Amino acid sequence: MITVYDCSLIQLRRIEFRKGNITPVQNMEEIPFDMKRIFYLYDIPGGESRGAHAHKTCHQFIIAVSGCFEVLMDDGRTKRQVMLNRPYFGLHIPPNIWASQINFSSGSICLVIASENFNEDDYIRDYNEFLEIKKYH
Repeated sequence: MITVYDCSLIQLRRIEFRKGNITPVQNMEEIPFDMKRIFYLYDIPGGESRGAHAHKTCHQFIIAVSGCFEVLMDDGRTKRQVMLNRPYFGLHIPPNIWASQINFSSGSICLVIASENFNEDDYIRDYNEFLEIKKYH
């Protein structure tokens, strides 16, 4: 049974240079799955929220590449909240965790690395359906 404690905050390598830093992200090295899709969220008004869904099979790795926001994770019994505010930390969210990105600071950029290509059938967008799937209802 997947719980919010299976969600891992992972520190990424940070290679520092006088002219700026770089953080590499590679399949099965920095993230614990093969990436198939990358997308990013931006121009989100300060204080807004995104997400509020779960995935049936897709893993996600979320990075605040600029600004900050919180990720609220829910396994149907327990909730856990993590602040992302450094571009060299990422949050791994396995399937069957309800996740919302909340309290965006103005100008934030949220990078999401996914284990699967987009498939609408993989999304659970109704919280009651999520609870039923988790059998906590």
